[in-house]
Amino acid sequence: MKEFKKRYTLHASPQDVYNAMTNPLVIEIWTGEPVVMSTEPGSEFEIWDGAITGENLEFVQDKLIVQRWFFGEEEDSIVTIKLHTDKKGTQIELHQTNIPDNAYENMVEGWDQDYFGNLRQLYE
Repeated sequence: MKEFKKRYTLHASPQDVYNAMTNPLVIEIWTGEPVVMSTEPGSEFEIWDGAITGENLEFVQDKLIVQRWFFGEEEDSIVTIKLHTDKKGTQIELHQTNIPDNAYENMVEGWDQDYFGNLRQLYE
């Protein structure tokens, strides 16, 4: 199992970024797919037509998102996303643990291109 840590910067306020990551209507805009999302701890979520599924664990409005991502028979992966105000907008601190070795490269590419790449396009 591996872990991934990276910082991203988006040219939007932490409020806008948090909304784009938690509001199902906004998530559908930048993913182009139906989504199931709630900010209720213990609720399940689904992004990219079920390619990513899991459980929402913790939310702090405009500051923190913690989720458990499911990998089938593998151990669950914990994703922690912290949002910080930055002079350019929002700095995002991403930390994901327990990534299966065979999924690591795909996961990193997905964060860079699909997840934060699409969010970056939303705000440019």
